[in-house]
Amino acid sequence: MAEILSVILTVAVPAFSVTSMLSVGFGHVVQEIIEPFSSPRSVIVPLLANFVLVPLLGMAVIWLLPLDQPLENGLFLVSTAAGAPFLVKLTEFAEHDVALSAALLLLLLPATVIYLPIVVPMALPEAEVSAGAIALPLVLTMLLPLGAGLLVRTHSARWAMRLQPVMGKVSTVSLIVLVGTTFLLNLRAILGLFGTGAVLAAVIVITGAFAIGYALGGRLFERRCALGLGTAQRGIAAAMVVAAESFGNPDTLVMVVVSSLVGFSILFPIASVLSRHAHEHR
Repeated sequence: MAEILSVILTVAVPAFSVTSMLSVGFGHVVQEIIEPFSSPRSVIVPLLANFVLVPLLGMAVIWLLPLDQPLENGLFLVSTAAGAPFLVKLTEFAEHDVALSAALLLLLLPATVIYLPIVVPMALPEAEVSAGAIALPLVLTMLLPLGAGLLVRTHSARWAMRLQPVMGKVSTVSLIVLVGTTFLLNLRAILGLFGTGAVLAAVIVITGAFAIGYALGGRLFERRCALGLGTAQRGIAAAMVVAAESFGNPDTLVMVVVSSLVGFSILFPIASVLSRHAHEHR
């Protein structure tokens, strides 16, 4: 059974990433993706939130809620990795600006590839982090599909508009399969973490990250929501790569998985609330 679930998960993860980013590309033009970061502040603030304040929050949580070292390592990885395709689905669910969320991803993904190999070995000397190992899956499953979608939209808007809803539906199904499979595959390890403080630590980091992004989002409600969700939805894919390749203890990877599930359980209800408020601000 575990082997079957592993195969399903292996397919579901890239399927979700690729179809989500294709959907964004088919639905927008290049200018809509670039425009949100036309000023220095619009670049600096997301970088500050994701790569300074959230890692500091993670370190504070580790200090306040001491965990076993492998779990602390996993939480630190989650705190330092940013940018995930789930942000697109969250933004759709919240009925907010998907182009803005895609722009955030374009900013955060390359920054994560540069940031993790520098910061993680400094904080966790036992870790050996390869920028290439992090970059390759992110480029293949996120940046390239987004670029392909934008290219199709530029040269054949009619086909792009036909394909966009199809990709959206496939990404939704893939997400459901991904979450369910991840939970079932790691159920025993997840249950073993109850009582360790790991779940509470993940909850604090995710909710705190949302609060940081939302507070720094500026005056526009759309930007506050986008930055709140974009900061709270950590770069689980990158964190998993580092956890699997750089740490021998499997509990580090389990902590990353638990944090991803905590993120789903917290951020989709938040997105639902933001959806209701979105209608009030229009």
